[in-house]
Amino acid sequence: MYRLIARLATLRAEAGRDDGMNTAEYAVGTLAAVAFAGVLLKVLTSPTVQQSLTRVINEALK
Repeated sequence: MYRLIARLATLRAEAGRDDGMNTAEYAVGTLAAVAFAGVLLKVLTSPTVQQSLTRVINEALK
């Protein structure tokens, strides 16, 4: 009986741990960074933004 109670206490203590949370947090953070990079790439490669950036650079070099 003592072994059963000890085993149940051990299982209860193990159930409360968050060992996998760090990996999940890194995965979500990496996914968010990749999504942001994709949006930024799409915006910066649009013709309107490229023209605006070219205009700003040309004005700065004059």
